[in-house]
Amino acid sequence: MQTVILLTKAALKKAAEIYQPYAVQPAPQYTLFQAKKPGVTITAYKSGKVMFQGTNCDSEAAIWANNIDHSATAEMNTTTQSPSNTGTKKSKHNESVLPAGFKDWGVIGSDEVGAGAYFGPLTTAAVYVSRDQVPKLRAMGFADSKTLTDDKIVQLAPYIIENLPYHIVNLTPDFYNKKQASGQNVVAMKALSHNFAHNKVIAKLNGEQPDGMLIDQFVQESSYYRYLQKNRQVKAPVKAYFKTKGEQQHVAVAAASVLARYVELQTMEQLSKEAGVKLPIGAGKEADRVAAKLMREGKDLGHFAKLHFANTKKAKKLL
Repeated sequence: MQTVILLTKAALKKAAEIYQPYAVQPAPQYTLFQAKKPGVTITAYKSGKVMFQGTNCDSEAAIWANNIDHSATAEMNTTTQSPSNTGTKKSKHNESVLPAGFKDWGVIGSDEVGAGAYFGPLTTAAVYVSRDQVPKLRAMGFADSKTLTDDKIVQLAPYIIENLPYHIVNLTPDFYNKKQASGQNVVAMKALSHNFAHNKVIAKLNGEQPDGMLIDQFVQESSYYRYLQKNRQVKAPVKAYFKTKGEQQHVAVAAASVLARYVELQTMEQLSKEAGVKLPIGAGKEADRVAAKLMREGKDLGHFAKLHFANTKKAKKLL
C-alpha cells in the first residue's frame, strides 16, 4: 500500500523534525529523509513529495492533510493521491482561516521546542497576550525562538514570566522515555501538552475570556482532538485555531516559542552539569559522540536523552 502527497515547504521542514526520532541513517540517495514507524515507512524528497508505504500509510498521511501544497499538485505523477479523501478541499492547506483583525485579538498562543533534539526535554509553553499587550510585545521584538539568539531569548523571557499569564509543560527525558515506551508517540505528547497548558492558562485568567487560541500547527486538527479524546483529556473551552508559522499570525505564539526555548535552555544547562559535559542541541554526529561518552562512563543515558532516537543505536556502535 502506498500514498504520496506534496507538502508545503514549511510542512516539509516540520515533517523532518517530527520524524527525526524514527530516521533511517543514512537516508537513501536523492531523498531528504526516510523514517520508519510501526506499519509505515515515510520517504521525503526535496521536491516536497512525501511517500507513505505500509499498512498504516493512509492514517499517517492523513496527519499532513492540512499541509498539502495544492498549488503544485499538477506536477505530481499519476500514482499520487491525497490520503483517503481526508478533507483536502476545505481550504488552502486546510489550516484554520483566521478572522479579520486576528493579529490584534487577545489570544492564548502555544508552541513547543525540543521535539527534534536528542538531548534534553520536550518543552511546551502557552501564553496569554491581551489586546492591550499586543503592541508592546511586537515592539519588544518577540518572534519565533528559532530566529533569535540565546541572549535575546534570555532577555525577553523574563517579561513573560513577570507580566503575562503562562504555563509550561516540560517533559524531561526520564518522563518522555516512559511515555514513549508505553506507546505514546511524540505527536500525542505534543497535543496533550498544548491542551494541558491552555487549560492551566485559562484557569489563571480569573474569568477573563480570551478571544481565541492559536496553536503553532504540528498535526491535523482532527488528529489533535482525537489524541485528547483518546487520553480522556478535557479540551480547553476556547475556540482554537491551527496555523503553521503561528508566530507570524499572532505575537502570543512568538511569546510561547520564546518561553519554551528559555526553559529548554535552562534544562539543558542543568542536564549538562549532571552529565559533566555540554550536551549538544540537535541530533547530529556530536550527539552520537556525547551519548557514547556517557554510556562509557556508566551514566544513565535515559536521564539525558530521548532513547528512541536513532542516535542511541549509533552511539552504541561507537562504543
